[in-house]
Amino acid sequence: MIKSKRQLPSVKYFFSLIDWRFPTFNRSKRATEQALIIKDLASIARRCVPRVVYDYVEGSAGNEISYARSRSAFERIEFNVEALHNVSRIDPSLVILDKKIDLPIIFAPTGYTRFMHHVGELAVAAVAENNNLIYTLSTMGTTSPKELADAVPSVRRWFQLYVMQNRQDSLSIIKQAQENGYEALVLTVDTAVSGLRLRDLRNGLTIPPRIRLSTILAIARKPRWWINLLTTKPLEFAAFRGWDKSLVELAATIFDPSMTIEDVEWLQTVWDGPIIVKGIQSVKDAKKLSKLGIAGIILSNHGGRQLDCGPVPLEILADVVDAVGKKMDVYIDGGIMSGQDVYAAIALGAKAVLIGRAYLYGVMADGQRGVEKVIDILRGELINTMALTGARTVDEIRDLGATLRRE
Repeated sequence: MIKSKRQLPSVKYFFSLIDWRFPTFNRSKRATEQALIIKDLASIARRCVPRVVYDYVEGSAGNEISYARSRSAFERIEFNVEALHNVSRIDPSLVILDKKIDLPIIFAPTGYTRFMHHVGELAVAAVAENNNLIYTLSTMGTTSPKELADAVPSVRRWFQLYVMQNRQDSLSIIKQAQENGYEALVLTVDTAVSGLRLRDLRNGLTIPPRIRLSTILAIARKPRWWINLLTTKPLEFAAFRGWDKSLVELAATIFDPSMTIEDVEWLQTVWDGPIIVKGIQSVKDAKKLSKLGIAGIILSNHGGRQLDCGPVPLEILADVVDAVGKKMDVYIDGGIMSGQDVYAAIALGAKAVLIGRAYLYGVMADGQRGVEKVIDILRGELINTMALTGARTVDEIRDLGATLRRE
């Protein structure tokens, strides 16, 4: 029987095995550094914020079927693979509106971001700036267009707009975006009325949060979140200062059920830059908009937060691109939780993707550092997938394509 030859322990070899990095005693930082996938950050986020906050991000409309179907669609993707490509250099950058960004990823507009973390929209915009990406500020954000432009002046920024029942209110917000260097307007059109978000209704969600007995108990369980809330500027809708009603009441005031395609044409007369329409869920609507000469559309079911059992954006993507892809850019959002999901959307024809929940998990988990981790994870997964399929550029992802298996 062959045996190992024994020798005296080597102190030098032993010390070479030790990880000499100084340990961090910041629990959030340590947990964030150890996260490998977006789901890990979601688990950290759940521990860091009150339930009402986490449920707002995690939840969808009705029985939350639409979001589940969006996630299921990404799980049914089959990639095409070509071997014997030199993949020693991978370039995931692309050009959007005549300027290069480093990843085919755009930060989607999300409301109430300071509700998730006290720095809020500014933390997300700073990550976009650091990584040469685009950040989209929401009409229902907790940071105003001017505040964001002043704090992160070099970030490429788009502004998301709801055409409100009072058009003068919309013009006032458009003026803020114009005066503060927002390069594109993202018009959301899937909010004729507010979706029935049962988690938020059951939690009694308002901005700012009302103090109830359950709130006192939440303070005891999440003291850091509450300390940050109470020691920073009041939490409010930057575009609706002084509003203290429920989210449902606010939505009933600003969402306009009478909006039509004529309002898109009106918007073209009051906004000089590119217009991108978000919330398209059919080939028919995409074709209508393609005739107006707008810059692009975003296929979106609002993350499943509006109509439950509605269309799945990924399932209609290829048909929409075939119908209008040469006339305008086609983007997609909803359920994108990995670099492979980003790859899948590009392979089916999307210009780029928008992420929402993914970066909100990061900001809840650890603020700006958490969002930076989200981008690190997505970038690593995307580049890994590109190398394994043989795609060296975003254009080559589209050339290789993918198959969406039907259930």
